[in-house]
Parts: sequence; structure tokens; C-alpha cells
Amino acid sequence: MASLEKPAVGTTTVKWRWSSVHPEGRKYVLIAAAVTAFFAFMAWETLAWPMGLVTLWVAAFFRDPVRTTPQGEGLIVAPADGLVTMIQRVELPPELRGPNGLGDRPLVRVSIFMSVFDVHINRTPIAGTIRQVVYISGKFLNADLDKASDENERQHVVVESLDGQRVGFTQIAGLVARRIVGFVKPGDIVAAGQRVGLIRFGSRVDVFLPEGIEPQVVLGQRSVAGETVLGRPGLPAPAGIAQ
Repeated sequence: MASLEKPAVGTTTVKWRWSSVHPEGRKYVLIAAAVTAFFAFMAWETLAWPMGLVTLWVAAFFRDPVRTTPQGEGLIVAPADGLVTMIQRVELPPELRGPNGLGDRPLVRVSIFMSVFDVHINRTPIAGTIRQVVYISGKFLNADLDKASDENERQHVVVESLDGQRVGFTQIAGLVARRIVGFVKPGDIVAAGQRVGLIRFGSRVDVFLPEGIEPQVVLGQRSVAGETVLGRPGLPAPAGIAQ
């Protein structure tokens, strides 16, 4: 889909442009716009104006901006836009353990909370092959709560790079978000920063950094999917990050 792709390599200038609406969200925009048009046709201005604002918000929610992923050996980029709310070493979820997952040792988890105003397209942290996609139905607690990682509807994904490094991340539905939409399946080959799914309406994404990779973000920092570097081999963690 040309409208969603980056400019061809070799261009000397880049122009700003409006973000596209992802195909997954276009039907919702059309429904909201149709309701707005109906209210306007009926001259119900007290309903038409608020519904018009809702239509704009739905279009903004499903916006799909072009992102430029940094290049470098072993870089791990953020899979989601949002606020870094937790950085801590934790036991792995059962679905990510074992030789076919991320092993059995605790790993550093970086949690990114997406509000209803953030871009909700999720991207793969590294290039490689999708090894696991495990969906689990569950509750719809506030995604900002720690227990949401274990109790909410969620989808675990494991990506393995060409050199054998594996990175796992979990899409977690939240209080408002009620649907996780995946774009990939096991065996798919993905580029770093490629779109792999979305979560409809406020949620969270957890990223599990491989052993020996220290987080390069801090609590309260805002991440940009496909662009913010979460981990880089050989660098220490920022001051104040307890491991």
C-alpha cells in the first residue's frame, strides 16, 4: 500500500504529510461520519457537532504515521507509542518460557502505556522471524496496573533475529481497549519497525529485553513506535534504573 510506505531510498528531501488512517480503522471512521451526516441532515445540531468531534477522534486514533527505524547492530526499538510506566526485572509469563520462547530466567520488562490519544499501531522491536504468537482471553482491567500483564486479554509475540537473538513482547488490552488485532503469524519474516498489530481504544505493550541488554529509556519517557531505542548491546542502563 503505497500511501503507508516510506519514501524511496535516494530521495534528498522529505516533506511533511498528514498521517494515513489504517485500513483496519476506516470502517469505524465511515460509520462515525455517516452518523454525523445523519444528525446534520436532521438539523440536530446538538448531536451533530459532538458526533463530528467523535469522528475526528476516531480518525486520529487509527492514524498510521510513517516511521523511520534507526539502523544498528542489535538495536531493539519500541513496539508502541506511549509512556514508559514500568521498568523492572520480572519472571516471564508461562507462554514465553522454555526453549521455544525466551528461556526460564527473569528478564527486564519495559512497559509502555498507550492512552486513547496515542498511535495504536504496534511494530516489531527487531528484524527476524516470528516464532510464537499466543493469544489469551482475559479481563479488561486498567492497563496501567501491574496485574494487567497476567489477567487481561493479551497476545504474546516472540521474534528471533538472524543471529539467534530473541525478543518477546506482549500486547495487553485495557479498560477501554477490547480488541487485539494481529497482522503476523508464526513463520512470517519481519523488518525492524514493521507493523505487526494494533489494539483498539487505550492499552499497553510489555517488552522483554534479552539477557545482557540494558534498557536505554527511563520512567516517564515517551516512546515512539519503530523509532525509540529501548536497548542497545554494550551500553549501561541510565542512572537510576535498578536491575
